Amino acid sequence: MAAFSILPAAVEAQTVRGERAAPTIWVDPDGCEHWVMDDGWEGYMDARIDSRGLPVCNRGEACGVMPTDQLFATDSAAISAEGRRQLQQFFAQHRAGGYVVAGHTDSRASDAYNLDLSRRRALAVASVAQSTGARVVSVDWYGERKPRASNATAAGMQQNRRVEIFCIR
Repeated sequence: MAAFSILPAAVEAQTVRGERAAPTIWVDPDGCEHWVMDDGWEGYMDARIDSRGLPVCNRGEACGVMPTDQLFATDSAAISAEGRRQLQQFFAQHRAGGYVVAGHTDSRASDAYNLDLSRRRALAVASVAQSTGARVVSVDWYGERKPRASNATAAGMQQNRRVEIFCIR
């Protein structure tokens, strides 16, 4: 009995190696959980949709805005002792199912610098949240890209230096 092969021997010996896909999951402030693969595919974690075809998300609301001037020294991501106490008290009072922490800055430095500073500050606040047992589902940073007020005045810049905390119910 002869051996049977579907593919020629030259084809059988070839090895095709695929790329490793790295999935990412994040939660928007509105409570929608998203997934994305590094090849460009994106979707929602919850398959429930409403009558318009939009995803049904967890209820999320901004439950805290912490002015970074109260938590951090200028150009620093180290939380002051008083700021740490205020944050611990905040997370103990709210007891949400999860939190999204988002860092923001004013526009006084470069975009790259502001992104990094807002990242470090958001991660510092998330670390305090986690130390209280709070579930942090996402940490985001925007630098100067999502201002609350105009950066043309000192008062506006002060409003833009903030860490927002969204409660997911």
